[in-house]
Amino acid sequence: MSPAPHSQPSQRTRIKICGLTREQDVDTAVQAGADAVGFVLYPPSPRHVTAGRAAELAARLPPFVTPVLLFVNESAAAVAAACAAVPAAMLQFHGDESPEQCALAAAGRPWMRAARIPLDGAATFDLVEFAARHEQARAVLLDAHVEGYGGGGKAFDWSRLPPSVNAHLVLSGGLTPANVTDGIVQVRPRCRTLAVDVSSGVERAKGVKDPDKIHQFVAAVRAADALLARSTDALLSAT
Repeated sequence: MSPAPHSQPSQRTRIKICGLTREQDVDTAVQAGADAVGFVLYPPSPRHVTAGRAAELAARLPPFVTPVLLFVNESAAAVAAACAAVPAAMLQFHGDESPEQCALAAAGRPWMRAARIPLDGAATFDLVEFAARHEQARAVLLDAHVEGYGGGGKAFDWSRLPPSVNAHLVLSGGLTPANVTDGIVQVRPRCRTLAVDVSSGVERAKGVKDPDKIHQFVAAVRAADALLARSTDALLSAT
């Protein structure tokens, strides 16, 4: 793996809006400035869409906005079929898949792996080891460990993350316009780069996004970027 991470505080935080099911929500996410949009291909989820529906929604995306297909313990054949429908997609594995299963299903496509971070302060999770085992992943997504799969709109304790993780991280789990600025400020110095992923935090109902909340979320992310940039400038001025 590459040397220890050195986060660049002046970077622009990438944003993924996940769990999209409607055309107007895809359009709003793009207009607000999202870098990626996520489609949940996990039937038990209230935000589930079929591969065909994901393809219809992804067809609305302009260049340089990435569709992401979320799978939970899916077969390699089903993953391949979904990727044929949405060929430009990045893959997100959110179940109990091993690194080898992820790589096999991805078949050379870019993918990221969800890490389920305990909500219980007494429980332990070795994120450094997890990231090392998934070194082929484009990123490790941090979500709260709740019953079932997905973060359940819960935020874990960001301060308990390791101080240095040699990976690109995606912060998820309970993010909202009210807390995402603090999450970025706390987590970005701990990794190579940081992105954020939101679903329930910008909804008015499950699978139905709120345009105002999407715009507020993006604005809060940009506020975090500006705050970190000012901190960096002040540090450089003092040296």
